[in-house]
Amino acid sequence: MILDSHCPEGPLTQKWDKHVADMKLVNPANKRKYTILVVGTGLAGASAAASLAELGYNVKAFCIQDSPRRAHSIAAQGGINAAKNYPHDGDSVWRLFYDTIKGGDYRSREANVYRLAQLSNSIIDQCVAQGVPFAREYSGELANRSFGGAQVSRTFYARGQTGQQLLLGAYGALMRQVDSRKIEMFARREMLDLVTIDGKARGIITRNLVTGEIERHAGDAVVLCTGGYGRIYYLSTNAMNSNATASWRAHRRGAYFANPCYTQIHPTCIPVTGHHQSKLTLMSESLRNDGRVWVPKRKEDSQKDPSTIAEENRDYYLERKYPSFGNLVPRDVASRNAKEVCDEGRGVGATKLAVYLDFRDPIKNDGIGKIREKYGNLFDMYARITNEDPYQVPMRIYPAIHYTMGGLWVDYNLMSTVPGLFVLGEANFSDHGANRLGASALMQGLCDGYFVIPYTIGDYLSKIGPAHSSAQDSAFAAAERDVQGEIGKLLEVGARGKRTVSEFYAQLGHIMWDKVGMARSDAGLKAALKEIPALQAEFWENVKIPGSGGDVNAQLELAGRVGDFFELGQLMARDALERTESCGGHFREESQTAEGEAKRDDERFGYVAAWEYKGPRAAEVLHKEQLVFENAHLSQRSYK
Repeated sequence: MILDSHCPEGPLTQKWDKHVADMKLVNPANKRKYTILVVGTGLAGASAAASLAELGYNVKAFCIQDSPRRAHSIAAQGGINAAKNYPHDGDSVWRLFYDTIKGGDYRSREANVYRLAQLSNSIIDQCVAQGVPFAREYSGELANRSFGGAQVSRTFYARGQTGQQLLLGAYGALMRQVDSRKIEMFARREMLDLVTIDGKARGIITRNLVTGEIERHAGDAVVLCTGGYGRIYYLSTNAMNSNATASWRAHRRGAYFANPCYTQIHPTCIPVTGHHQSKLTLMSESLRNDGRVWVPKRKEDSQKDPSTIAEENRDYYLERKYPSFGNLVPRDVASRNAKEVCDEGRGVGATKLAVYLDFRDPIKNDGIGKIREKYGNLFDMYARITNEDPYQVPMRIYPAIHYTMGGLWVDYNLMSTVPGLFVLGEANFSDHGANRLGASALMQGLCDGYFVIPYTIGDYLSKIGPAHSSAQDSAFAAAERDVQGEIGKLLEVGARGKRTVSEFYAQLGHIMWDKVGMARSDAGLKAALKEIPALQAEFWENVKIPGSGGDVNAQLELAGRVGDFFELGQLMARDALERTESCGGHFREESQTAEGEAKRDDERFGYVAAWEYKGPRAAEVLHKEQLVFENAHLSQRSYK
């Protein structure tokens, strides 16, 4: 298959407008003839479902939680980017585009990124109209603050609850359509397979997580909005329910998986405290606006009370190394530097795997009231978790897995290599390259759902006409048998197995973090490609799963997701092994500058890696979409 991005011709600034003008439309009266399945109800899914139903389509929305309000989008704290330029500090759509391309280390598609920047202002207008309570200046104008990777203030926020407030806005729009009976809501459902008929996506197979019933759902198109795969590392900032099963099952049905090695390490997480943890807590990147990151200059001071360490003995290493951006360097740069100083033995805290995020100076300069006004709920959260008062002592932070830039390959229309399967938000690869700038995830999810998919899916449906697919079709029966067979195999092994799912999961996560984590090497990746299959084989022989498939069974749910993670983990390691360059969140130890910075190889690796599934024991096939930069000048990133 030739990977055709279907990017419109013409100047970058005019591509989307021209594309919208050229797309075919579905007659308003005919929209009620189509049924669209939207899987996932976070920001991308809720906004897409609401928008499509508002247009007149029949929508079925599937939610793995008991309510769309519990989607993981709710956890985003810091803000959402847009190029409104309210502070009059030189921002523009072009600067947002360029910062995003540069932040992604020139590994994303120009046309998609420019569209994201172009539509960003409309997102803010939409959310304000929905009542999202963004912070405001005394004048009444919406407030902005700075985020990593930019020298302007373009991040709109609602204290430390931005994701929650945006999700409530989208949820309100979603439930309005549920009340109008244009959306049929299916809560506590997990997608376990994609159904294709004549090569087109025509439905899904789900499991009712309450009754255990396997269900068939037919439609004219499927919109996948199920988030990323960061939970493959076991310890991450993602919700416990977050997983990659829907994307992976679609991959097995023909949707190419793009850039799986691109994972994001967030530098501002509460450090690990012990083996009892199954999740990590993120402290918003907005804290780096005012907080200063430092470690002691001397190893022998690492366990001292930080208040006793004199100013001249503190190393504000980000400010020292990157004077232009200081503490607001992008996430990958901040994370690698934190690892570096800890590897030198200058890490702080009981584990020595932490650095300080200190608010002493901003409290002294601006007053405790101002800091409490900006970050009070985040400080309270930190205090509850650590039993330390961050107004009095520095926070301790350390990098952790947070976001995944890789995902299913999509073209400019957000359609995968399976016709009729559209992929939105973090589940696709399209906008962030090798590293996502902070406050851009919420932007992408809402842009895809509110402003892109309503146009592009209409163009697709107008060309194929209503399918009138039936869940009684033989393709649905075959997919259901496959799902039942996999569940049956898990339960059969689980009845005699000795090791819990969580034991296998934690061991897999350790391999991934150690060898496919913050830094990768040829030797480590090759070791991972031996260790993961060996652990996978043991899993399918010795995993313990109590209960049955006919009722609520959390261990069975988890086992299915971990089974998929074993396959995905091998693909991530292979993709990382193939890409012998460093770019963004993918740092190969063999490819770095004399100063320890990431060293790209544009001539050999200036492409999107899109992998084709060939079977459970067959090697995946690599396809390449060459990236063309006509507007962004390729250069090695520098934040100094």
